[in-house]
Amino acid sequence: MGVPDEILAQCVTAMGQLDAGLHFVWLNPALAEWLGAGMLPWLGSSLAAIEPGTSGIVAAAQRALDERQVVLLRQVALRSTADRDLIADIAFTPLSGQGLLLELHPETGSAERGSPALSESLRGFAHEVKNPLAGVRGAAQLLGRRVDSAELRELADLIISESDRLTALADRLLRAGGKPRLARLNVHEVLERVALLVAAEANAPTVRRDYDPSLPPAVGDGDRLQQLLLNLARNAVEAGASTLTLRTRVAFGVRLNERLRRLVLRIDVIDDGRGIPPGIAASLYQPLVSGRPNGTGLGLALAREIAHEHGGELRHGCRAGATTFSLLLPLDPSP
Repeated sequence: MGVPDEILAQCVTAMGQLDAGLHFVWLNPALAEWLGAGMLPWLGSSLAAIEPGTSGIVAAAQRALDERQVVLLRQVALRSTADRDLIADIAFTPLSGQGLLLELHPETGSAERGSPALSESLRGFAHEVKNPLAGVRGAAQLLGRRVDSAELRELADLIISESDRLTALADRLLRAGGKPRLARLNVHEVLERVALLVAAEANAPTVRRDYDPSLPPAVGDGDRLQQLLLNLARNAVEAGASTLTLRTRVAFGVRLNERLRRLVLRIDVIDDGRGIPPGIAASLYQPLVSGRPNGTGLGLALAREIAHEHGGELRHGCRAGATTFSLLLPLDPSP
């Protein structure tokens, strides 16, 4: 006897049923959301459709069928129709008859487990950079007074304001907990600031805007969200991107941190650089993990921590010619 559909539909855990030929005969909304494209396109599809390369997913399912025992896979990559990667634990449980129950547990806890150590590291870093920041600010003030060009004065003012912002961030990290200061904000203003800073860098890519003008105001810490998005944009620059696209959208019915949100803000940072090295894809957000020899490995770890502080998530996807990092923030009030 199979699992009743109404039970599967209500489960927060991503679950589905496979027939003897390893085709989907049922999947619940949680699994459909993680795989992308909704439930109907997956019905009748082969399990092989979610296996990238030879990760052993199909072989494990067949073994569960043949040996009539539960088979577990840890930290395997899945292919989805959504514009992001998915690393998960998978369990195949034989059902009466010839079917299988599939349970999928996406990797979501590692970033939270790493956050305390990351925060302590950042607080130590913040203490060390405050004096150099004061020196940078003073030098920029002197330059601003001595140049005649309005454009150069504007750049000097930009250095001063960024030094002040980073000093404020350092001060917050040095305070216990470093809690964000939440306020209503226009995310497009934050993105325009990011675009301005990226344009001032060497080898700056062409920045394209794809904004949804109907977005409602979000609630967040503007400085921290700017830092998050700037980290993503600078990663794109360092990956050799020639084009950087900043895109905003509203999404409906998205699961964030195991909670279904009615209304979600999605900010995409898309670039055409070298992409994510395959060797670090599964640990991309961990502190000290970097795809560059001179990278610190703190940028993405900090970005995900900031996303979690706002009740959101940071997701990514890499396809030919396009790497996308998506910041998802709840727009509906918490129940």
